[in-house]
Amino acid sequence: SNGLIYIQNIKDALIRLDPANKEHYEKNYEAYRQKLVETDQYIQQLIQSIPEERRVLITSHDAFQYYGRRYGIRLEAVMGISTDVDVQTSDITRLYKVIASSGVPAIFIESTINPKLLKQIAGDNNIVIGGELYADSIGDQDSPAPSYIDMLRHNTEVIAKALKMKKKRAAHSSQEKRAAQKKDSSYWWLYGTIAFIALGGLLLTAKNLSI
Repeated sequence: SNGLIYIQNIKDALIRLDPANKEHYEKNYEAYRQKLVETDQYIQQLIQSIPEERRVLITSHDAFQYYGRRYGIRLEAVMGISTDVDVQTSDITRLYKVIASSGVPAIFIESTINPKLLKQIAGDNNIVIGGELYADSIGDQDSPAPSYIDMLRHNTEVIAKALKMKKKRAAHSSQEKRAAQKKDSSYWWLYGTIAFIALGGLLLTAKNLSI
């Protein structure tokens, strides 16, 4: 909806500056407006395909509020709007709780921000990096987001695909851990028995040699 307002304001400004080409600006505006409407519908369909409890977007900083409000996605970020603010322990703790309660299988890095912290958070919580999003600017010409519409589509496709994926299986359940510990104990008993038998054999051999 903000995009529609922006392009209308641009169109009106161009017509005021160059009224002789009003028809040209009106035609281009209408064509682009239709593309935005179609993109908006496409995004809504993809977001609706995500299980409701998983419609949680976790990123580096708070750059997707308009997107979240428009499409019904809860936004959580390590930092606020500014990327210059130091990350607090309380911010990390809050995100860990959000990940645990929502069951999201993925969080997302951004094209203009160092992904190191997000990768650490993903690893600590046994989830994945769902992909790279474009927030503060569009991408280069050879990127998946060289224009505003391409950026919207790319971000949504990445988000939907990642949040619908099957969550990574926990490395070990408590039952598996107990079984592994029992197995390890069995191995140690076996190794101990073998070592005892081998030592007994060596002692017997040494005794026979001394005789």
